[in-house]
Amino acid sequence: MADSLFLNLWYRDISADELLVHTLSVLRQFPYSTQQPGIGYVAVHPVSWNEATVLEQRFRPGALPEEAIALASGFLHDDYAYVFETYWDLWSPPQDPGAWILQPAPVKVIARGADFAEGEAEQDGQIQVDFGFDIPFLHEEERLTPEVGGRVRDNVQKLVEFTRHVETTSGAGTRLLWSESEENLAQKLIARLQKVQ
Repeated sequence: MADSLFLNLWYRDISADELLVHTLSVLRQFPYSTQQPGIGYVAVHPVSWNEATVLEQRFRPGALPEEAIALASGFLHDDYAYVFETYWDLWSPPQDPGAWILQPAPVKVIARGADFAEGEAEQDGQIQVDFGFDIPFLHEEERLTPEVGGRVRDNVQKLVEFTRHVETTSGAGTRLLWSESEENLAQKLIARLQKVQ
């Protein structure tokens, strides 16, 4: 069963403008899709997720991280959240028999002010990267051949490298890579990759 996969980042006592500076650092480390590069969508949510957005902007082609952050910075408030949608390329099995293909997979980077949604940032991090489902990092529906294992390993390596870069460059005090499953994500990944014959 597929679970959502997240990277949560916590920072010490940051203001709304510092939040966007750290978000820019995360966005600069992201390995954007070659097929759909840049930031494709920005939204600014006031107070909680239940309120109407005060800004929504789509970009075609995708915007540079600096452009997307500049747009969001016109709405600096400690009770706002900022959503940046983009893509990265991950290996996927073919629809018909054939070779695996690199396909754009959606990712959301969510930045939350300290007072947004009654302090949601305290629990989920001031910055959260939503990778979508963990399927590309496990492909449990596929029989684990050396080719499948190699493609899964490539996807996991991209995830690990991005997480490592963010950890060293974004200034986060604490980070957590996790999935909605109660199982330990690292153990799931290791168990899956150890089955390659």
